[in-house]
Amino acid sequence: MAIDSRRMDAFFRPASIAVVGAGERPTSSGGAVLRNLRVCGWGGRVIPVNPKGGVIQGLPAVTSLREISPPADLVAVLVRPEAILDVAREAAATGHRNLLILPGGFSEAGEVGRARDAELRTLAAAEDLLIGGPNCGGLVNVLDADARFAATFFRDVPAGGPVALISQSGAIAEEMIAASHRDGIPLGAIVSVGNAMHLDLADYVDYLGADPQCGAILLYVESFGDSDRFQAVAARVSRRKPIIALVGGRTSAGREAAFRHTGSLAMTSGATDAFCAAAGVLRVATLRELRLAGKVFGTLPAGIGQRVLVLSNSGGPGVLAADAVVQAGLQLIDLPLDLAATLRGMLPPEAAVANPMDLLADAREDRFGPVLAAMLDRLRGQVDAVLMIHVVPFMVDAAPVVTALAAVTGSADVPMLHTMMGTLEGRADWFAVLESAGVPTFGDAEEMCVAAGLLARRRRWLIDPSPGTAVAATP
Repeated sequence: MAIDSRRMDAFFRPASIAVVGAGERPTSSGGAVLRNLRVCGWGGRVIPVNPKGGVIQGLPAVTSLREISPPADLVAVLVRPEAILDVAREAAATGHRNLLILPGGFSEAGEVGRARDAELRTLAAAEDLLIGGPNCGGLVNVLDADARFAATFFRDVPAGGPVALISQSGAIAEEMIAASHRDGIPLGAIVSVGNAMHLDLADYVDYLGADPQCGAILLYVESFGDSDRFQAVAARVSRRKPIIALVGGRTSAGREAAFRHTGSLAMTSGATDAFCAAAGVLRVATLRELRLAGKVFGTLPAGIGQRVLVLSNSGGPGVLAADAVVQAGLQLIDLPLDLAATLRGMLPPEAAVANPMDLLADAREDRFGPVLAAMLDRLRGQVDAVLMIHVVPFMVDAAPVVTALAAVTGSADVPMLHTMMGTLEGRADWFAVLESAGVPTFGDAEEMCVAAGLLARRRRWLIDPSPGTAVAATP
């Protein structure tokens, strides 16, 4: 059953949060949640709840939910499993209706856990409690840089941006948070689903699908819960924004591991491909591809066409890019004869005027910039994306090249992707200049081409959304 978006707002955009089990130590779960609320700069009201009262991490604490008036929008529960039912009863008695329960000890925890799960479900139904989790890592919403929220005990919050991740694994969520900082993935929301007592994949996809701050949704999934409902929600949302899923259990060994992890029965890989196709979900095969999807769909959510041009200043990476382009299902266009003649007049005789283009290692801004501009002008309407490879040898100052490329790409009407290779002492600054111009950047040419292939799969599906169109995982 669909959840009212106003109730979901309490989990993503609360004005107040009570942290039951709050602690002084940031290495405790309750202490970590308080720390992350502070670190992310959330401006709402934080009420630590601990039987000892006092002051916790600089905030006045209360001894129970009964002391909080009006009730908090959200209650984060971080007490031992056997105490959670008492917290839920107190929440129900005091008007607190929305609970994010992070600890486990429920359906995944044997007979005792299943009994606890059943009792909590009964209480929630009787008292109109809405529960996120249990057995989850929490929730982070920094999609809006001016309203950052983090009710989680993850070690960090993501870098921010228009991409959301909904994960059935806390470890995958932690890795994607780290990758958002390491690789520049514009990740702005993390949802750890946990046992999904009430809020499941479909609820989160539905809510984030309607959020104008969210431009793309990533999933790590082992099972889809109510598969019919998920499929219906995803099919609707995927017409507006891309949904990219890494589905665990591609092999029999993986499906057995998924059952041990969550107790769920994963679909066969073929059945998962068909399911994703019907839902409009672009399936990826590896965590690497999920990271690359997060990188490119945050900037280019509508994807790209198949016709690409590779502009390089090195032969070897150009060769690898040519192979990777074909393997990704893209098409290297032929250069028109008049354009080739123009470019030969601009370049040294030994440059390779073809696709891939090799400007030679000593290419500086006076070669990169004019050649790119000339190609864009002549190929308008004939190329769907430009993939740029910039190897930085010792004799060339990369900064002016980057500045020139950013100036051209900033006014271009063709999507650009860029990779820089070599010893890059200014990598962070150079990548920042390009990404501020709307150009996703990568550490090697092959990854750039894989990312471009994912974008092309999205565009093919938007053009022809019939089941089976370019959404299955790559072999």
